[in-house]
Amino acid sequence: MSSTIYLVASGDLRLAANQNCEAAQAAMEQKIVAVVEREGHRIQRAHPIDPQKGHGFIDSQRYGIEVFREIPDDAPLMLAKAVWQYSHHVLAGLFTHKGPILTVANWSGMWPGLVGLLNLNASLTKAGVKYSTLWSEDFTDDFFVKGLRQWLRKGRVKHDTSHVRRFDADDAPKKAVKIGRTFAKTLRQQKAIMGIFDEGCMGMYNAIIPDELLHPTGVFKERLSQSTLYARMLTVADAEARGVYDWLRQRGVKFQLGTDEATELTERQILEQCKMYIAAVRIADEFGCDTIGIQYQQGLKDLTPASDLAEGILNNSERPPVYREETAEELFPGEAVVHFNEVDECAGLDALVTYRLWRQLGFPPETTLHDLRWGRHFQGRGVNDFVWVLEISGAAPPAHFIDGYAGASSERQPPMYFRLGGGSLKGVSKPGWVVWSRVFVADGRLNFDTGLAEVVELPPEETEERWQVTTSQWPIMHAVLQGVSRDQMMARHKSNHIQVAYAPTRAAARTGMFAKAAAMQELGLRVSICGV
Repeated sequence: MSSTIYLVASGDLRLAANQNCEAAQAAMEQKIVAVVEREGHRIQRAHPIDPQKGHGFIDSQRYGIEVFREIPDDAPLMLAKAVWQYSHHVLAGLFTHKGPILTVANWSGMWPGLVGLLNLNASLTKAGVKYSTLWSEDFTDDFFVKGLRQWLRKGRVKHDTSHVRRFDADDAPKKAVKIGRTFAKTLRQQKAIMGIFDEGCMGMYNAIIPDELLHPTGVFKERLSQSTLYARMLTVADAEARGVYDWLRQRGVKFQLGTDEATELTERQILEQCKMYIAAVRIADEFGCDTIGIQYQQGLKDLTPASDLAEGILNNSERPPVYREETAEELFPGEAVVHFNEVDECAGLDALVTYRLWRQLGFPPETTLHDLRWGRHFQGRGVNDFVWVLEISGAAPPAHFIDGYAGASSERQPPMYFRLGGGSLKGVSKPGWVVWSRVFVADGRLNFDTGLAEVVELPPEETEERWQVTTSQWPIMHAVLQGVSRDQMMARHKSNHIQVAYAPTRAAARTGMFAKAAAMQELGLRVSICGV
């Protein structure tokens, strides 16, 4: 390998996010440079810090293309991440790069480089680009140093993925397999519609399922526009929005209100979010959608408060009633309007299958994606294990929370990402067993990984500390993955997102996992069981 390694830093599209994370990125790069130099190599940053912008990130696809034009095609390349990044900023350059590629992230809850890393890795996997990956808290630990040495010598890093085994229906419970296969055949025969409010969110190339891969599952896209959603919001009467807001307050949701629109949650913002909820349900009805996904972060973020409060309500079977304008008929009574956050179509397919299959199994059907955000070891209260922080920007259903709606609060989304505010739907996930999973694209086909996790209850002070070092406004799940270590999960998982759904017991979760695995296999996905 050449002694000179080019370092690239892909960042956010949003200026405030890049500026806020610049110091953490610079500190991380300094540590990486030091360890690389100790190994006899040198780092050359491929693009400068822009003093006018106040950061040194690649912040657009165009800029990324320009940066890669100046990097030798066969040069060793390191992509360093201490921030959420838009993968498409660098995908064009990486797609044609011929030298060895190493993606590296900090291990931090506050500076979400590892979340950006997982998205980039999944995007590279979908694109068929070969890469290696590493992560570290301080870049001096044996795991990182040994992995770096391996990459410097061989151009690749090999991780332990012995926790992954290909699903074999002959080794699974026969009843669960039969349920799953029958379910899948019915879905493919009857077909379903996935409503897409503008495709592609925050650079998530990995989250877009090509139509030719989706259609064999029996699911087809209805491509909608977020401008349609916004226009429909304008037709919702103030009294209707007020009715949703009152319904939530009566159920015990605590809204943390203020008066400063720039930094605090206001009643006006909440009422707009209630209008978005009503508009989304009506559009889902109009187009016959079985599941919907709102992008929000581009487009709607400049028009209206965050979509997350609406998304969490949509994903709950018990939710404020919405009526058809012409007939006053209640829409989807007693049902969730299954929503996949950040229009992640891989999560959308998973959520649709999970919701319907869980209903058939008699399990609570509510499901959501979370970010695989961060984690650390915890000892106490009967827990002695690595506990992940699963966290998303507010779209989790209240059915997942301790005390449901009464255990939920709504806080203003961080101004750095959500300029126009809006409330989240925040709560602590209740103890119990969940099936976790991820649909992803690799080798030109759909894949499906799944396993079990125990959601544990941590002391309030530990939960609060975890919130403070991640994002305190968002719902949180304390999850112990069964039979999967931290580094195994990072090495294998092909997304920043992870899907979760509760089951009544561990045995029931195991049945559900195998039933869903059989269903996905019947739908044509390549299925793997992880850990357990």
